[in-house]
Amino acid sequence: MSSRINTLILGIGNTLLADEGTGVHMLDYLRRHHPELAVTYLDGGTLSFTLAPYIEEADQLIVIDAAELESAPGTVAVFCGQEMDRFAGKTKRSVHEVSLGDLLAIAHLTGTLPEKRALIAVQPCDVDWGSCLSNPVKQALPQAASRLTGLLQNWAQAQEPSAVSQLAANA
Repeated sequence: MSSRINTLILGIGNTLLADEGTGVHMLDYLRRHHPELAVTYLDGGTLSFTLAPYIEEADQLIVIDAAELESAPGTVAVFCGQEMDRFAGKTKRSVHEVSLGDLLAIAHLTGTLPEKRALIAVQPCDVDWGSCLSNPVKQALPQAASRLTGLLQNWAQAQEPSAVSQLAANA
């Protein structure tokens, strides 16, 4: 008996500020190139407290955003679990109404923070007026998508009972 896992892919960012909109642009990329994914996509825009209920309802959460990684433009990094919480919590400067750290803190306080959670961060190149991604960030989208699908596969495999527990159940 298996129940459907509710996986929320939350793309955040301002699409009027070039690479700042990476998370939202990534949602479109995933829909086009990975239609097989059984997930819920949510355009979180520039974040607000109204996103808290969506996070609370998710069994698994992947957030995609542009982030200062102190790396070359287009660099992709993945932060999972508590590592995500620490990274999101240290972000002081944000163009968002609330920070990702604020939303995670709300979910933590209400006991609804998904155990399986990750942030896929992309180092921006250009955060100025413009609706298009810079070339380094645009070229990073396939790598970010690969990291996301790999993460989902790892989580799905962790959900499957091991051969040992299957044998024990059949004994």
